[in-house]
Amino acid sequence: MTLTILFWILFFILIYTFIGYALILLLLYQLKRIFFAKKQAQSDTAFEPDVCLFVTAFNEKDYVRQKVENLFSLDYPREKVQYVWVTDGSDDGTPELLAEYETLEIYHQPERRGKMNAMNRGMKYVKAPIVIFSDSNTILSRQTIREVVARFSDPGVGCVAGEKRIVEKKADDAAAAGEGLYWKYESWVKKMDASLNSAVGAVGELFAIRTELFQDVEPDTILDDFIISLRIAQKGFKIAYTPNAWAEETASLNVAEELKCKIRIAAGGMQTIFRLKSLLNPFRYGLLSWQYISHKVLRWTLAPLSLFAIFIVNLLIVMVQQSWMGFDFFSVFLYIQVVAYLLAFTGWILENNRLRFKLLFVPYYFVSMNYASICGMLRYLKGKQSVNWEKSKRA
Repeated sequence: MTLTILFWILFFILIYTFIGYALILLLLYQLKRIFFAKKQAQSDTAFEPDVCLFVTAFNEKDYVRQKVENLFSLDYPREKVQYVWVTDGSDDGTPELLAEYETLEIYHQPERRGKMNAMNRGMKYVKAPIVIFSDSNTILSRQTIREVVARFSDPGVGCVAGEKRIVEKKADDAAAAGEGLYWKYESWVKKMDASLNSAVGAVGELFAIRTELFQDVEPDTILDDFIISLRIAQKGFKIAYTPNAWAEETASLNVAEELKCKIRIAAGGMQTIFRLKSLLNPFRYGLLSWQYISHKVLRWTLAPLSLFAIFIVNLLIVMVQQSWMGFDFFSVFLYIQVVAYLLAFTGWILENNRLRFKLLFVPYYFVSMNYASICGMLRYLKGKQSVNWEKSKRA
């Protein structure tokens, strides 16, 4: 009986985290459209405030020219754009290459103290009321600035999250196929979150804030984008989401490289839970707390543990009941798990082969990323996660 109760607890956590929450969001979104429908507000085309395009870089010489030309090509009056680059620790010629562009403001220091320290330092030079953060290895959509600015025409919006896209190829490996599908699903959930109330955080590849809302963040912060955006949400402002402003980058070179990224994110997730512990209180933050716990906290903590624990508990139940060849729920569910892990193993074997059937890699990617979450939790609790990024190699 104890094993059965434990099984259903684990089962509920998994179903709710990976499927149930998204379905509830969809239902609430549809109900909101039916009962609280209102005329769509027209974009204020005359709203053209000054903006700052803010990029932090560490040894990004290979991406500098591509990134700068991309920023210069965005659809917005150039005289209203401030270009700020912060290059703490770069010793590969990145600052010198940036210096070739007169329009750029470059703030370099030889010591590498982490991305958050660089952001804190660089924000002191921002003159525009809106600052748009972007990574040096991403390409922004041409309409990015206009899409972001349009959202800020609503005074209740304090942060705008853009969409992250993975470059699609005809034949992708496990990392590209899994990462691409993951971000499509994540973008959909984020859209539902924002439509219902507020998006839950932003991604560093592309997000924007009102400059006046920025406060220095602890220099050892791992997930700078998440901490900055959610602290603005804690102040009562909404995090808007606009898929028409997107940042595109190539996928990780392979799953091993993607694991490095996901382990760091999971470690940062644990740090975020401790630093934003007040956000776990629904009596204070209401709907935002429910969204935060459902969308992020469970994914970083209980869900990964439940994924692997439920297999062991399920196996023990079948052993106790001696129903190996039965067709009861527990036996069938165990068969499903075995097949899923076999598919994951197959994906691991075929990882470096360029196959068109991308869905074959989904179980492998899913299992690997949940494994990475557990590794990240342990790394953070052991105090072994560095604030400095270890960049993943990309395709």
